[in-house]
Order: sequence, then C-alpha cells, then structure tokens
Amino acid sequence: MVESMKIAIVIPVFNETLVLPRLIRDLTSLKETANPDFELVFVDGGSTDNSTVLIEDAGLRVINSAKGRAWQMNAGVAQTTGDVLLFLHADTQLPVHALAAITSGLVGNVCWGRFDVRIAGKPWMLGVVALMMNWRSRLTGIATGDQAMFMTRGAFQAIGGFPGQALMEDIEVSRRLRQMSRPVCISSPVITSGRRWEARGVWTTIFLMWRLRWAYWRGQNPKKLAELYA
Repeated sequence: MVESMKIAIVIPVFNETLVLPRLIRDLTSLKETANPDFELVFVDGGSTDNSTVLIEDAGLRVINSAKGRAWQMNAGVAQTTGDVLLFLHADTQLPVHALAAITSGLVGNVCWGRFDVRIAGKPWMLGVVALMMNWRSRLTGIATGDQAMFMTRGAFQAIGGFPGQALMEDIEVSRRLRQMSRPVCISSPVITSGRRWEARGVWTTIFLMWRLRWAYWRGQNPKKLAELYA
C-alpha cells in the first residue's frame, strides 16, 4: 500500500468556465478534509474564456501547455512531485473518500486503476451508458478518461507518459499499463457531466464513440479521429 505517498491531481482545461466553479469548490473542500494530502495543478491548453482567471482567483495553480489532453496531462505531471498521479477531467466530481480509496487500492503489484463512473444528465439512457462503460472496463482492463484514471509515478514513467496523440490517449495508455498490472476498479463512482451526450444525442454519441474506437483498433490516425469527434 502507498498510503504514505502524496497524490498529484492533474486537470487539463480548455474553455471550462461553466464547470470550473463547482470543481474549484469541490477541490477546496477536499483540500480541507483530505487524507492523504495532495497537490493540484490545472493545465490550460489555450482557453479563450475566463478559465485561467477563475483558477487563479481561487488561489490555485495553473500552467499553460499545448492544447490536447495528452500534452496537457504530461505537462502537468512534469510540474508535480506526487508519487501517485490522478488525472481528472474538469467536468468530473470525485467521491468523498477518493484519495483514500486510491491509496488503499494500490497494493502489491497493482500500479494503476480507475473509478466507476456515473453520468449526470436528464436522459435515462445515461445510466445504461455508464453501466456499460463500467462493465466493459472491468472486463477488458481498459479505462477511459471519464473514469478518473490514476497510476503510480513509476508506472507513468515506465510507459513514457501519455502518447502524443489527439484522441484515444486514455485507451492507449490503458493498453500499456495493462501489461504491467490489471487496474484496480474503485466502485465508488465519479460523477461526470453528460453534456456532450445531451448536446449530440445519446444514441448519436454512442454510435460515434463505437465507430471511433473501432477505427482506432484498426489503426486509423488519431488526428483524423479527433477531427471526426470534433
């Protein structure tokens, strides 16, 4: 167990003024009660709204990097010293005892993991989508960024960090980490926003994501897939 180790939370940001106030409140509260302690860094990929202003006004640390979650998360890791790395999307809420659950789960040879996810939103199908995501992840050992992936710094360094690609960086890093150990799957869910599902339509988004994953497994260029996703 790595309970004595510090956790570094890395949050990639790009035009997130709608969700940042809640995230900042949650993390401020977590900072006051967290056991173990943690360090926190936001990584902005060139926001054109007030994202960086909100973060700085809250007294939190934000750095700049090239746009793209893979590059932003790698840049954030380089600015931290934590022994365990937690990668959190700006629209995702951690459960109350998330940090303790992480340190309790990293036992033996286990070097990485993720949380179950619940998708917040009005469409009833979002519950089914989350259930299938969690089930698929447990079956395959592949995690997605929405599930708040975490890993030891040693594991991160061993796989060379997140691959420099525009999409599916979470799938690729899961494949590499899976060669080191199976992930620990924390059943207490993170809650992530269903905004992209609601904006595009649940079924449209389901078909799009399966299409993109299938294309990725067939070797399609992640840059082209990112263009389709956008």
